[in-house]
Amino acid sequence: MTDPAYTKFGFRIRTRDGSLVENLAIFGRDEAEAIRKLRQMYHGCEILESGAVQGELKTASMSFEDVAKIITG
Repeated sequence: MTDPAYTKFGFRIRTRDGSLVENLAIFGRDEAEAIRKLRQMYHGCEILESGAVQGELKTASMSFEDVAKIITG
């Protein structure tokens, strides 16, 4: 469970090698702390978008059976 003093911040970044990373979520007391944590993980990245996340991030989920069907073709 997350401390209520923390907020989830969402980021869209370009890494220093040019890869695009979307829907990156980092908790922080404020946006500055979340950015500091982001820069520790992704040195030299360019922040394209950022902001506080309201609610939950939507992620794709698959069952074991779905993954097995993809692997076995």
